[in-house]
Amino acid sequence: MKIAIYARNTTDNVSEHIQLLFNILKELNVEVLIFESFYNFVKTELAIDCNFKTFSSHNDLKDKVDYVLSLGGDGTFLETITFVRDSEIPVLGINTGRLGFLANVAKEEINDAIDSLMNKKFAIEKRTLLNVTNPKDLFGEVNYGLNELTILKKDSSSMIIIHTFINGNFLNSYFADGLIIATPTGSTAYSLSCGGPLVMPGSQNFVITPIAPHNLNVRPLVISDNNIITLKVEGRSPNYLLSLDSRNVVIDSSIELTLQKADFCIHLIQLENQNFYTTIRNKLLWGLDKRV
Repeated sequence: MKIAIYARNTTDNVSEHIQLLFNILKELNVEVLIFESFYNFVKTELAIDCNFKTFSSHNDLKDKVDYVLSLGGDGTFLETITFVRDSEIPVLGINTGRLGFLANVAKEEINDAIDSLMNKKFAIEKRTLLNVTNPKDLFGEVNYGLNELTILKKDSSSMIIIHTFINGNFLNSYFADGLIIATPTGSTAYSLSCGGPLVMPGSQNFVITPIAPHNLNVRPLVISDNNIITLKVEGRSPNYLLSLDSRNVVIDSSIELTLQKADFCIHLIQLENQNFYTTIRNKLLWGLDKRV
């Protein structure tokens, strides 16, 4: 078995739990590829076999590993996706950060998680991606996101106007601080904090959520993900901030954005006794009586 490991260079990832992970993989004779920057960061802090190989690009993984482990929080998981791309390599998120909707395996469960991988006791959940088809190179080679695309005002406190079209049909001009186009996966992220609904993975929807809209009767909207979304921005400032899974670029009002579902999915590993329902119950503390 071949496993790749991606992680950020943070103190959370030099704990005894990560040491345990490397010890287990070595004992099981698993061939490991570690993200090069992370390997250089931890090799002086942890007892890591120097024979472990490294990777630095998506080309080092495609058709070469069986699974990818993402060590960190959801932000790290989103970065991991930029290395997986369309390879269909299943990804397992181990949470060494805070909340962790995507990285939903607790670090205390590493031993059980690796055992499940070795014995193939898991399910694969396919997650939809949002693709920026125009301009097609706006975010370089990774012009798609697992969570959301967000347009935000940048240089002025004044609201911006986002003219929104669905399949060429005018939907609305959003007078707001910004607009979020979220996938079902992203429905638990920024969109949720702005009043958007939770959407089940696999529901084949996108969520359009305004950020601090001027018109209070403008609410989040759920649409089918087979639609093509077009966005045109205007306002007092000529420049606007565009974010795709936390990768940011500055655009001007001359750029017209076209979004649609990507033609491939990301494969998430769901271990036994794990699913979307248990995740939202645990992370959002549903059903807990906090009264004193």
